Amino acid sequence: MIVRDRPNAIALLFALRGSVVPEILPHIISVALFASALTAISRFHLWEPGDLTLIPFTLLGIVLSILLGFRNNACYDRWWEARKLWGAMVNEVRSLARASASLLGQSADCRRQLLMLTLGFAHSLRGQLRNEDVRDDLKPWLPQDQIEAALAHQNRPDWYLRQAGNLLGAEFSEQRLDSMGLRMLDERLCALAEIQAGCERIASTPLPFAYSLLVHRTSYMYCYLLPFALIGVIGWATPLLTAIVAYTFFGIDRLSDHLVTPFGRDANDLPLDALCRIHEISATEALGEASPAPLQPQNFQIL
Repeated sequence: MIVRDRPNAIALLFALRGSVVPEILPHIISVALFASALTAISRFHLWEPGDLTLIPFTLLGIVLSILLGFRNNACYDRWWEARKLWGAMVNEVRSLARASASLLGQSADCRRQLLMLTLGFAHSLRGQLRNEDVRDDLKPWLPQDQIEAALAHQNRPDWYLRQAGNLLGAEFSEQRLDSMGLRMLDERLCALAEIQAGCERIASTPLPFAYSLLVHRTSYMYCYLLPFALIGVIGWATPLLTAIVAYTFFGIDRLSDHLVTPFGRDANDLPLDALCRIHEISATEALGEASPAPLQPQNFQIL
């Protein structure tokens, strides 16, 4: 995720970090060159565009803007829902740490194991969503045998929650935790499981491909047909105006592609590493142990 103060107006025009311009620039240049070639052919009277008007393009542009806006809103909703889920996880980890302090006060070792298993859940969920190996991130918090046992399962985050549930069940069986305390702590684990299910729903359910294809094709068709209507009206300014329109439509289309998959490591994706570090700080401070430092942005990006 890009984390930076808003630059001044001039610097904002040339900011590239977090921008989609590097990705769409070849397409913008292609459209501009196409428009330049058509303009040159028309200006040297090798071909005349005829009496084309801008009315059809105005109507098509309005429809395309609505389609792009609707798709962008749908993609942003996915991004924002994912952020709310990980924000809710911060709350649940802190609530679990606070509740365990009063309910497991006489079982300090059990409480520590519970919070470490919670960290294992968070890191494993991050690894599952990003398709990454996170065992090195787990080593400071969990014994090697637990890490290897979790890696032997397909659903690794859920394995950590099951172990946490088994731990609470053992405490209840030994009468070191009463039924009300068991229920309160188990509710926190259930909330974490619900967060995992929400993240998996976002990661495994993309927007309908046919809809994305329609918007993509219409954007390119519009930008390549627009010069035919502009040549007779603005002449040599056609390539410039076409490039500006292409930047707008291609940019929104590409930005939607970024937002639809919020769990990766692109510039505009969620900072899951930083959020897991927040969980680590919450757990260690609750246990009275040394806490790691928060992750800081590098080159205006925090992962």
